[in-house]
Order: sequence, then structure tokens, then C-alpha cells
Amino acid sequence: MTPTLSELVRIFGRIGLLSFGGPAAQISLMHQELVEKRPWLDEQSYLRALSLCMLLPGPEAMQLATYAGWRLRGVTGGLIAGGLFVIPGALIIAVLVGLYAAFGDLPLVQAAFLGVKATVIIIVLQALRNLSRKALTDVEHRAIAGLGFVAIFAFNLPFPLIILAAALWGYLSFKGEANTAQTPPAPSATRPLRTCAIWLTLWLGPLVLLSVTGQKLLSDLGWFFARLAVVTFGGAYAVLAYMTQTVVDKYQWISTDQMIDALGLAETTPGPLILVTQFVAMLTGQISGGIPLALAAGAVALWATFVPCFLWIFLAAPYLDQLAARPRLSAALHGITAAVVGVILNLSVWFALNVLFGTIPELAWGPLTIPWPELATLNLNALLLTFMAGVLIFKLKFGMGMTLALMAMAGVGFHFL
Repeated sequence: MTPTLSELVRIFGRIGLLSFGGPAAQISLMHQELVEKRPWLDEQSYLRALSLCMLLPGPEAMQLATYAGWRLRGVTGGLIAGGLFVIPGALIIAVLVGLYAAFGDLPLVQAAFLGVKATVIIIVLQALRNLSRKALTDVEHRAIAGLGFVAIFAFNLPFPLIILAAALWGYLSFKGEANTAQTPPAPSATRPLRTCAIWLTLWLGPLVLLSVTGQKLLSDLGWFFARLAVVTFGGAYAVLAYMTQTVVDKYQWISTDQMIDALGLAETTPGPLILVTQFVAMLTGQISGGIPLALAAGAVALWATFVPCFLWIFLAAPYLDQLAARPRLSAALHGITAAVVGVILNLSVWFALNVLFGTIPELAWGPLTIPWPELATLNLNALLLTFMAGVLIFKLKFGMGMTLALMAMAGVGFHFL
């Protein structure tokens, strides 16, 4: 069944508005809307598309929506589906940045944010647990995860290097048998060249223009988020450590506390969690030049982050059947996924240390640099709030939205104690 464009807008608009809870919840919602409720995609096509999107860099749920739209109504359908998945959350993020810039320093607001930050620690741990159950199925992949953690936590190695090493390990260590099934024919050779030329120009052209016109902050933001879009394997949690290394430590656009607040607020909006890039960019623009620069920075971040998602899907979607017949690519993906577990573990530790402790000096031993908190600076309120959030999520099975709201109120309550 091929839906009309109006049906496509209505259903993907609904998905965009209801896509809270991260990629697992979003993928489940799309399965319900596109496979179970209406015969737009069959089960096998949906699962194969999901596998493709996990192999590509970028937010897999947004790319899955784009693929579904492309499969149903071609490029127009892909643009509609992918755009509607992002736009509702982007609009909410823009409002939240304005509110945060105006009221974020108020004591009551900071108290509420402490509850949100404590909840984010548990949310990241939950993502780590769920991913590790699927990814760490043998000793080899557990070793990759452990090495990934040590590489970024102790040696501060760049995230893209860790991903590349894990992909090569998975690809070269594949021990299965080659797929002997007949490989489907490839599309015309001119199609990918044309697609690549069009979308690369659309993606990078505005960034080049910003660079040659001397818009340093906007061009720096754009090129950084463009690089980020190429290495965002494993979802937003995996790449947050790399983002933090750059925006907090290298460029010093925002502080560590503001980075944690950005993730906490991004958790409360629909759409992909990688919308945190828009929050970071807009807050950077707000600090540097007020509302006009904040709006421009947000637009640049959205463009640099999400336009390549359309490039990857429109380039790879016609080859889905061929990619499915390449087991070594699947092995490389498994290697990447295992390394991502280690990177998310690093993110969990980084979040917990920065929320729970006031001072975190670094201890250096040769090439190793280990953050080591001062125990005397432990924030007991933050520790208790984190425990409460853990009980709500792991024990009582509360949803993310409800937990964030309750913990924000708990943070305010602790302020008056």
C-alpha cells in the first residue's frame, strides 16, 4: 500500500511529536505505526532497514524514518519523514535555550537541574545496560568494550580513532563463512554519483560560505558538527564524550555544567537526542552575541548535523539488499557497537563525577590522565537524588518523562530543606 503525501505528513508528524524516550522507544513507535497499524512496510523490510541505519553514522531512528519515507514515496517522502522527525524537537529546543539563558542561573532553576542531572546519570546507565546486553555476547566484544573505555577514559584518545580501530578489528577478525547467496544487482552507477554530488554540495556549501565570509564562530560550529555527523556511530550517548572533549575542553564554548544541562533538557524533548548539538550551538551563540547569533548558530548546527542523514540514506538505501549480503560489514558493525559500550561507560563515569563532586583534579602517570575526585567535595543531595532516580527507573519502571519531572520537583524540594 502506497500512502498519499497527506497521509505521510499526518503519520510522520504524529511520530515526530510522540518520539520521546530515545532511539529504542522511537524505533518501537515507528514499528507500531508503519508495520502493525498499517501495511506500509513488512516486518522483514523494516528489520533490514534498521540494520542499515545502525551501520550508518548519525541518529538511527531519524534515518529509519527517512528510509521509510523514501521507500514509500521516494526522495520527497524521505524528506517529509526525516524532516518531521526532527522539526518538533528542534522548535522545543529553541524555546528551552531561551528560557535557560534567561532563568538558568536562578537558585530554584539550578535546584531543579540538579534533579534532572541526577536522572541523566541513571538514563545513561540504562542505555549502557541495554546496549551491553545486545553487543557484548562473547569475550572478544567484551575486550573491545574494555579497550574502548580505557582508550578514551585514561588516554583521552579521539572518538573517531576508537571507532575506526574497532571497525577494522571486527572486519579483519570475521571468521564466518561468506554469503553464497546471489547478490542482488546494483543500481545504475550514475545514481550514487549524482546523489553524492547534490547532497554534498547542499551539506557543505553553506559551511564553505560561512568560512570565506569570515563568520568564524558559525563556521567553527558548522565544521565541528559536520565532523561529528560522520563519526556518530552508536547514537548520541556514544558521541557525547567526543563532543564534550571539543566544546568544553578545546573551544571552551560552554562549561561542563552547561553541557550536562544541555543533555538533560534534550532528554525532555521529542526527536533524536542528538538535538543536543542544537542546544549547545544556540547556547554558544547566545553567550557570544545574543538571540540573533543563537538562532543562526542553531540553524547551522541543525544543517550540519541532519543534512548528512539524508545523504547517507539516499545514497545507501538503493543498495540495502546488497549490503545485507556482506557479512564482513556486519562484523565491522558489531566491533563498532562493542567499542561504543566502552565509550558510553566513560560517559557514565564522566557524568557521575561531574554531578556528584565539586572538584575533580586529574592525576597523570606518563600518557595516562585519570580524573580523581576529591571526596570532601561530594554533594550528598546529588547522591541521594541519583539514588532516587535509580529506584524510579530500575525498580519502579517509571518512564523517562515522568522520572525527569518528578526528579526536577525533588531537586526543588531539597533546595528548601
